[in-house]
Amino acid sequence: MNVCLASYQSVMMLKGGPRTQILETKKGLEELGIKVSLFETGQDLSRVDLVHMFGANIGTYHLAREIRKLGIPMVVSSIYFTRHPWPLVRSVVGIDALARRFARGAWTDYGIVAEICRWANIVLPNTKDEAALLRRGLGIPAEKVIVVPNGVDRRFYESAPTLFQKQYGVENFVLNVGHIGPARKNVLKLLQAVKELDVPVVVIGRMEDNEYGRSCIEEAKKNPGALLLEAIPNDSPLLASAYAACDVFALPSQFETPGIAALEAGLAGAKIVITKYGGTMEYFGSQAEYVEPSSLKSIRDGIVTALQREKNDMLREYIRKEFLWDRVAEKTLEVYKLVLNRN
Repeated sequence: MNVCLASYQSVMMLKGGPRTQILETKKGLEELGIKVSLFETGQDLSRVDLVHMFGANIGTYHLAREIRKLGIPMVVSSIYFTRHPWPLVRSVVGIDALARRFARGAWTDYGIVAEICRWANIVLPNTKDEAALLRRGLGIPAEKVIVVPNGVDRRFYESAPTLFQKQYGVENFVLNVGHIGPARKNVLKLLQAVKELDVPVVVIGRMEDNEYGRSCIEEAKKNPGALLLEAIPNDSPLLASAYAACDVFALPSQFETPGIAALEAGLAGAKIVITKYGGTMEYFGSQAEYVEPSSLKSIRDGIVTALQREKNDMLREYIRKEFLWDRVAEKTLEVYKLVLNRN
């Protein structure tokens, strides 16, 4: 089987969850004997059996359209979520379809996502919540929607705190890993919530030079216990050590699906505080504190509760059993075979 993995052009530059998902899926599939390429502009797709598109959005729209025209089977990991209620999403999708008939060039984000998902042979949401949104909000037929979870590298299970502790001299801290700049990640509220607690906080992420990012930096300066670090590569032993060294990993985003960094931290043994939105409960169950991202009190209370709990191995063993990338690759390959057998 010859498979091509594709996404929006900037995915490798952004170094976020979708990039990790693509590279780990590639690695897992290759270990199962599948020939895998990453799409490049000008690539000849005539010998490709199937294209797996990561992300249904404006950045992947035109590529997905051309793949459909070529008649190549396509699987789409939608990587899509919104906190808007599904009836509103369904209404916007209907308005989008009507607008395109009478006003060429009038697009909506929801309409673009819906069209890419309709073109796909199978759509792979990461959570049941996302699957329900695809079916009810975007109108994607249930038989085209199969949940394949996000994954985590087993090396985080074996990580040790020593390297990070020696380099930065901080222990028993609250950790956040992601991007410092996108408002969705809610780093500013996290910094504000932790400021009143007698606990160090470390935020690791690519710092964007925008108003929100600068506000995060200024807020961190007000707290002598806050440490902001530029992004550490996902495959770095230092990142794995940071997960193992922290007491609590906090990801109070507006939503996550479900947050690969939180899975990595949980596998390393951290206690998890995370947003209640985006299907996170499907991954962390009763072994996490869930917070309302708009509420400083909720975030603060969630962190305090987690700090007061003793660490145990229940979450990390559950993640190791259910969400390692090799298990995700097996489920993904099952979908590929289903699609190709239908064709």
